[in-house]
Amino acid sequence: MRRFTEEELLYYDGRSGRPAYMAFAGKVYDVTGSFLWRGGRHQALHTAGADLTEAIKAAPHGPELLAKFPVVGVLQGKEKPCEK
Repeated sequence: MRRFTEEELLYYDGRSGRPAYMAFAGKVYDVTGSFLWRGGRHQALHTAGADLTEAIKAAPHGPELLAKFPVVGVLQGKEKPCEK
C-alpha cells in the first residue's frame, strides 16, 4: 500500500483535474467520486489533500461513512486507529 507524507497528500486536492484524497486515522481515502467533494471542497468547510482526523470527530456523521470510499494508502506517522 502506498505511503503518503503530509506534503505528498497536499497534491491530491481535487483541483485542476487532480484526484481528491483525504486522510483519517492514518488511512488515505479517494473521495474524488463523491459529489460532496466536487472541486476538492466538502461542505465549504474542508479541503481535500489534508488529514481530517480531528475534523471528522466534530462532524455530524461518523467515520463509518468513509467505508464507501477506496483506501489508496496510509499517512506516514499517523497509522494509529482513532475513535470518534
